[in-house]
Amino acid sequence: MKILVTGAAGFIGFHLAARLSSRGDTVVGADSINDYYDVQLKYDRLTELGFDRNSITPNELIQSATIPTCSFIQVKLEDKASLDKLFEQQQFDVVVNLAAQAGVRYSLTNAQAYIDSNIIGFTNILELSRYHKIKHLVYGSSSSVYGLNECVPFSTAHNVDHPISLYAASKKSNELMAHVYSHLFNVPTTGLRFFTVYGPWGRPDMAYYIFTKSIIEGSPIKVFNNGNMARDFTYIDDIVEGVVRVIDNPPGGNVSWSGKAPEPSNSKAPYQIYNIGKNEPVKLLDFITAIEEELGIEAKKEYLPLQPGDVTTTFADVSGLFTNLGYKPETVVKDGIKKFVSWYKDYYKM
Repeated sequence: MKILVTGAAGFIGFHLAARLSSRGDTVVGADSINDYYDVQLKYDRLTELGFDRNSITPNELIQSATIPTCSFIQVKLEDKASLDKLFEQQQFDVVVNLAAQAGVRYSLTNAQAYIDSNIIGFTNILELSRYHKIKHLVYGSSSSVYGLNECVPFSTAHNVDHPISLYAASKKSNELMAHVYSHLFNVPTTGLRFFTVYGPWGRPDMAYYIFTKSIIEGSPIKVFNNGNMARDFTYIDDIVEGVVRVIDNPPGGNVSWSGKAPEPSNSKAPYQIYNIGKNEPVKLLDFITAIEEELGIEAKKEYLPLQPGDVTTTFADVSGLFTNLGYKPETVVKDGIKKFVSWYKDYYKM
């Protein structure tokens, strides 16, 4: 297939582009390369895919120097004209939209970035998927949509109408918008609610990355809610495996779906929502211990109250992916942290 992967300079998008290329798909990566976090890391990911920083020019498609079936373009999702040209020229079979303004806390002070990328940008992706008859649109949602929900594990059957950050609200909006296009225009769409993804080439704004850096430097780490937190940490390889399975299985619509007792995760339209996580929450302090043991250094901890926009626990019910696609994440935290720390030391030459 020919697959557009937006957010290809990002953490998940980079790994997905590499995986799809390795199995023989033709991949076009797209990314705005914004400065939400260190752009050098984004360019280094692209270098791993065969794209030299000096060869990247906005809105110009370039070919990978090392992967014959992979190309890349720097483009913003808000730039519909450039996206339309790309869709027209490339005639994609599938679109995987992982480009988004990420981060919960950043959304407290930078609201416009989320509207531009996650709402306007996603609208452009939907419109172009409609007009260019995309066979399957897969897009990134987030565990953050569960908001004030206190029922665990989080199920796609649960109500998600009470988000507690603009980031979460934008992701919930994406799910609603996707259903409209599936219902009105028969665009097959699948939304993936990611649960705390970690691993090599990860995002520097994520807790595990910050913890590792601070512990090595001897700086105190901030432990919010006095450590009474748990996250469904999911290793990147398990996430990519799930995304690939989803790509290959577009929804066809649930013929038994009823508006009298509506199931939130699917529809009569070709529309599907999945949780994608480990299905095994880990206490934050246990996760920190795993990093300490791998580094051989004890962390200096600064205990702080819960931050606005944060939730205390995430726990993914992945029964939908397991039942429909046989998805079963296998990487335990100890092994995942070992691989991340090894990469971190190598990347930063320690």
